[in-house]
Amino acid sequence: MTSLSFPLAGEPEAEAAEAGRRLFAGPVSFLKGVVSMEGLPPGDRVEVCFAGRSNVGKSSLINALTGRKGLARASNTPGRTREVNFFALGETHYLVDLPGYGFANAPVRTVERWQKLMKSYLAGRPNLRRAFLLIDARHGVKPVDEEIMDLLDRSAVTFQLVLTKTDKIKAGGRKRVLDQVRERLARHAAAYPEILMTSSQTGEGMATLRAIIAGIDSQA
Repeated sequence: MTSLSFPLAGEPEAEAAEAGRRLFAGPVSFLKGVVSMEGLPPGDRVEVCFAGRSNVGKSSLINALTGRKGLARASNTPGRTREVNFFALGETHYLVDLPGYGFANAPVRTVERWQKLMKSYLAGRPNLRRAFLLIDARHGVKPVDEEIMDLLDRSAVTFQLVLTKTDKIKAGGRKRVLDQVRERLARHAAAYPEILMTSSQTGEGMATLRAIIAGIDSQA
């Protein structure tokens, strides 16, 4: 048993892994993209969202997680996701892809509108059970990430930090980024006490993330 603050999420138990596999092996489909809070679907399912800086790899992670290569559009152009995109996961869950924050290749007013919608969603969606905050493993936590962490703290929304693109760093780089993110997470009351390392290219962490999502209870 480790006493390390914010340990890495371990491999799921066989039962949890199978629950995650079954959930994601079922139907997954794009439901809708919304541009205002009024357009959100009914809050009648377990909902988890993916947030992160522009070009952190949210769409690629959703595609890898669901095993559907073209489900979420991936792009090398920061700011491609311009709406709050809802994906129906079976009859029980919504996966939500939020617009990237930070730099975006779009007019300032458009970016401001995306950011306002994202913040309104994070602060005001009652059935949102967990936010997965994606951080590029090559760069660690940036000040703009901490702004979102502060918002999640104020909104009492549990968030779990997910390091992306881990195939692009070596073992020494992993230790450095883990030290940095653990120090930052210790400042935030809403931070879930495990970190997940993922790669959309190699599949690292996907079974664990599926099991985590499948295990989030509707009343959590």
